[in-house]
Amino acid sequence: MRTPLTRPPLRSGHPLPASGEREDRSAPRTFNHVETWVFDLDNTLYPHHLNLWQQVDERIRTFVADFLKVPKDEAFRLQKDYYKRYGTTMRGLMAEHGMSPDDYLEFVHAIDHSPLVPNAALGDALEKLPGRKLILTNGTRKHAEAVMKRLEIDRHFEDVFDIAAADLDPKPLPQVYARFLKRHGVDPQKAAMFEDLARNLEVPHTLGMTTVLVVPEGQRIIVREAWELEGQDAPHVDHLTDDLTGFLERIIETRALTPPA
Repeated sequence: MRTPLTRPPLRSGHPLPASGEREDRSAPRTFNHVETWVFDLDNTLYPHHLNLWQQVDERIRTFVADFLKVPKDEAFRLQKDYYKRYGTTMRGLMAEHGMSPDDYLEFVHAIDHSPLVPNAALGDALEKLPGRKLILTNGTRKHAEAVMKRLEIDRHFEDVFDIAAADLDPKPLPQVYARFLKRHGVDPQKAAMFEDLARNLEVPHTLGMTTVLVVPEGQRIIVREAWELEGQDAPHVDHLTDDLTGFLERIIETRALTPPA
């Protein structure tokens, strides 16, 4: 059941260490070797409390209700069931009802992006971060470009690997990451992945990537499925932060103080 949740404070109320490392990890992977920085889009590059994804969520429910001719409460149940089992509601509709994805993708991402405002601090951090920056999202390129332009960070990213580039397969399916790595020539042993869902970090971690889970800020009330918030202490999560910009700034500072190998 989806309910408003107050996320517990990070590390029982203590801030993340200056290095950004997890206190409960004896030796989490570091960032000194990273040459490629891979970011999820929604609820990662912008804060969850802006509720941009909630707009998409509501439009998905409307689409399901209209497409299957079912009441909204049944549409909600199916939407979340498909999302959990297939990775996206779209994939569930395709698998179980033979839906063509084009109209779905256009409809659910037709949202109001105005809550997003330029984030100069994030842009500055991305500019100073040495190496390539790429986006890996289950959304569309059009939506990703709209988000980046509103945040004024689009010039910092080399490319977007979206749901179409993934042949409509969503994260966390292993083939999505394989296609992404191959298309962009990324060495996972020299890459870091930033995500807001812990389950989407399991495959990247197995491949050798340094993983960062981006969680909602502080004590803000959030509306999310309980299972989506699980996994913060999973072994495939190297680092945890509720402040992406500050976290990137600490990485930059640490790398500047660390002599090259």
